[in-house]
Amino acid sequence: MRYVIIFFISVAITLTSCDPSSKLEIDERGKTIYDVVFRDNVAGSYEKSYDGVSSYNYNYTYNDRGRGPKISEQITLNDQGFIKDLKIEGHNYRSASVSESFSSDGTTAKWSNIMDTSEALFDGSSLYFRHTGSPAIFEILAQQLIKSEDGSISLYPEGKVELVKTLPFELSNGLKTDLLMIRGLDVDPIYVWMTSEGMICKITKNLHVVRKDLADLRPEMKKIQDEVEDKNLAELATELSHATSNMVITGVDVFQKDGSILRKQDVVVDGQTIKSIQPSGNANIDKDVLQMPGQGKTLLPGLFDMHTHNDKFRGILHLAGGVTSVRDLANNKQLKDLAEQFNTNELLGPRIVTFCGIIDGPGKYANQRNVVNNLEEGIEEIIDYNRLGYEQIKLYSSIKPEWVQDMTTKAHELGMRVSGHIPAYMTATQAINQGYNEIQHINMLFLNFLSDTIDTRTPLRFTMPAQHGADLDLQSEEYLTFVELLRTKDILVDPTAAIFENMLISEKGQPSPTYETIIERFPLMGQRGFYAGGLPKDDEKRKRYRASFDKMLAVIADLYNKGVDIVPGTDGLPGFLYHRELELYVSAGIPAKEVLRLATIKSAEITGVDDDFGSIEVGKQADLILVDGDPTNDISDIRRVEWTLKGCNLYYAKELYNAVGISHFK
Repeated sequence: MRYVIIFFISVAITLTSCDPSSKLEIDERGKTIYDVVFRDNVAGSYEKSYDGVSSYNYNYTYNDRGRGPKISEQITLNDQGFIKDLKIEGHNYRSASVSESFSSDGTTAKWSNIMDTSEALFDGSSLYFRHTGSPAIFEILAQQLIKSEDGSISLYPEGKVELVKTLPFELSNGLKTDLLMIRGLDVDPIYVWMTSEGMICKITKNLHVVRKDLADLRPEMKKIQDEVEDKNLAELATELSHATSNMVITGVDVFQKDGSILRKQDVVVDGQTIKSIQPSGNANIDKDVLQMPGQGKTLLPGLFDMHTHNDKFRGILHLAGGVTSVRDLANNKQLKDLAEQFNTNELLGPRIVTFCGIIDGPGKYANQRNVVNNLEEGIEEIIDYNRLGYEQIKLYSSIKPEWVQDMTTKAHELGMRVSGHIPAYMTATQAINQGYNEIQHINMLFLNFLSDTIDTRTPLRFTMPAQHGADLDLQSEEYLTFVELLRTKDILVDPTAAIFENMLISEKGQPSPTYETIIERFPLMGQRGFYAGGLPKDDEKRKRYRASFDKMLAVIADLYNKGVDIVPGTDGLPGFLYHRELELYVSAGIPAKEVLRLATIKSAEITGVDDDFGSIEVGKQADLILVDGDPTNDISDIRRVEWTLKGCNLYYAKELYNAVGISHFK
């Protein structure tokens, strides 16, 4: 293959498993080049080389619809193979600047990163784990774990990582490789493919880094890793599910369909059905029936997250957070298979009650899931999604405005709803008048009042509302006319406010207000992510962005008060981000009990499953959650989920969280 000669000139990387005293070595005659693959398309590159003296140089970049990191990194290792010196420059996924350094002399270490600048004792026997950088750290980490006697290493200045499994495989070209499964860094295990020449591949969901001369083997490695991941997740499902046939929750306060609380009730569940709800002590309870104490706690219907993108990993966090039903608003066409695995409890996850197929137009900013090149292909995609049983179509930013009318007409002919981003060079008003039934993201509403000349395929869809949103006049004729259009056309609005709080308000190096109450509960990489900051901002922008976010909350409350349907959804971290979404609605001025109605019965009605779910009533399905507290009084109590019941399976939140390295609420 010609690219072997051109790109992979000469590389000799020695694994520490072969020689415990050795360290990472790269032959000075060349560099190793990797493809960075995002959603099965080459989106960038990762290069590593040796400077001929003592340092290893890395360059890492990829592009995701105009976003993506660009990192330059230099690393020197000590005699034990741990980082002695490190310097990182560049920008992160959202273009915020990155500058990090670490240096040590064998007795002390100094470091500077987005969180702090500090100095402490350091004997060189633990691994400094950078904040934002190249994949180099994972190769060094893998090397150290391979040679560790107990399969673990300490991180500096704190933390510990363990090698859970080393699985040997021989690939179709005869290459012998090990797949390492590593825990302690993130919620999901980290997987690294290693050979005697070092890291050859790292696959993390849609983002893959693969050595360029082995790029043709990436699908094979992906298939193997998928099977390993599936087996691990299936084992967790068995371990963490507690089958129930009959149970009673005693003395519990029950959240009602109208938002009120029915105090001190015994709720009897027979199989998957709510059998009775009676004042505590009045029910005849068989002594053999599982009794779950509920005194001083609140029983709510399972929550609905109305904006998700599901995969096999995320289900645990949904259930731990009390979310039992979700809408999936863009995924691959194998989503029905995943839904069946959730429904049968082969994998842990919520019920997917709405399947929404995504379609995007061509160009470098395309979503990359389902890209069409012309209107005819777009119509065929709608027909195909309908054939697969999808109820909804989501149009994305690169769809040509002139296609929208015909695409929405076809979808409506097939009984499907249409939602999405507002295509570039189009306004929300135009999209609604051409057939949209709902709009995703609050920024898309704000763009309606700016211009139809903004290329919303780019990050301008974030920065323009951030800069100008504060100026929106909620008493202006233009705004009031638009709200009336939303109301009379019965347009659903899916704000995803929490992601915009993090984007507009959070500061690099400071805990994001979106996540600050949960930071300490997460493993290292999760914690680091909560300090990454949002959009880059100077002092002037900082003030403007905060004012614009406040205006976003004001609009959400105003839409609710004027009778426009809004629904809580996350488009991000399951469970935790959902809780924050509900808190933000309350802070906007919507009463807590009404926010909880949006999260339960209203979402069930909108998705058409309210005959079975969304409220606690005799004869309905027993998708239930027990909360330690009263979220109608303090919405933040919704974070205090003790257990979730879905179907005939009971899940303890503490067990679910601990299984992925997260601590339970205190």
